[in-house]
Amino acid sequence: MKTLPIDLALQGGGSHGAFTWGVLDRLLEEPWVRLDGISGTSAGAMNAAVLACGHAAGGPEGAREALENFWRGVSDAARYSPFRRGWTEMMTGTWSLDSSPAFVAIEMATRLWSPYDLNPQGMNPLRGILADLIDFERLASSPIKLFVTATNVRTGRGRVFRNAEIGPDVLLASACLPTMFHAVEIDGDPYWDGGYAGNPTMTPLIRECQSSDTILVQINPVERPGVPRSAQDITNRLNEISFNSPLLKELRMIALLHQVADPGRGEGAAWARMRIHRIATEAMLELGYSSKMITEWAFLCKLRDEGRHTASAFIDAHAGDIGKRSTLDLDALLEGV
Repeated sequence: MKTLPIDLALQGGGSHGAFTWGVLDRLLEEPWVRLDGISGTSAGAMNAAVLACGHAAGGPEGAREALENFWRGVSDAARYSPFRRGWTEMMTGTWSLDSSPAFVAIEMATRLWSPYDLNPQGMNPLRGILADLIDFERLASSPIKLFVTATNVRTGRGRVFRNAEIGPDVLLASACLPTMFHAVEIDGDPYWDGGYAGNPTMTPLIRECQSSDTILVQINPVERPGVPRSAQDITNRLNEISFNSPLLKELRMIALLHQVADPGRGEGAAWARMRIHRIATEAMLELGYSSKMITEWAFLCKLRDEGRHTASAFIDAHAGDIGKRSTLDLDALLEGV
């Protein structure tokens, strides 16, 4: 099979980004995959930057090694974190922090005090990991185009950073939850998590990349059965809806342009030719908001393995569709609009 250029769109979601690690690890094994561009937010942005840096140094195998080193570094750095599962969760094999005293205390504290009160020095353990594991000079010249989204606190709009602009501050800004970390200042403006504006942002992949196929790796469930009733379940669902909303708006826009744009010429041609694919798993329905803070190596490996399994299923079912047709039903997104 000849090589095919593809773009990747990687969602954020804390440690659930290890699922995306698994998807990427599996895709990088395929000789037909040629990465053109990657758009990422939060954990998706970190996966994207680590992959691109590793790929520039050692090709697909270098990218796979870099991703494993990154997630191992995240787990090692949090080895003594107070965010640990309780005995009940450990005994039952449940991946949740809902009954963790430290997690519950922090959740309550963040409703009364800001991170400027609780963490006056603005410490972020990820800063050292990013500085140690990513060569940002190499990233600047990577042939894989990167697009990282962060949300401007002052304007409320998303800003997309490209290869040469990306450094530790940009990645930290893209993953900056405002209740946990200080806003990250870039070029005089404060930034929060990019998921509020684009999770991830699809537009630059269409406007600035040659590929007409984008694989969306989605880790926040769009639909969830039932009505949440507990405080934790309500918070979890609110977060899922909030962080999916910008993406769904962009996908609906792409669906509309598919219907009206001329695929042969004009500015709308690239939009009309765009083929969208999605890799996601129902296994995420079993995980709540608090599990996004779990960094135990066993949990990250479980998510990685689920990502590899899901990507393999996608490849078996749809590898022949890449370069030919969308496998995500975009028209379904317009129902009820």
